[in-house]
Amino acid sequence: MSDDLRQTSQRKLSFLQTMKAVAWGFFGVRKGAGHREDIARLNPVHVIVAGLLAAALFVTVLVLIVRWAVSSLT
Repeated sequence: MSDDLRQTSQRKLSFLQTMKAVAWGFFGVRKGAGHREDIARLNPVHVIVAGLLAAALFVTVLVLIVRWAVSSLT
């Protein structure tokens, strides 16, 4: 099991490519073949970090939009 984990964490996609795959996942517009290829090559550690960063960015953008909308009402 330890060898599987080590092998999985040494997959080939860069962090930027992982961010791109996570962004496609957020939008939900990914072709089946590309999705399967990404899953086979993604580094799970990169996916977790990229997902957390994308979620933080998403929440930040939403908060900024709400603040802008509320301030324009007053």
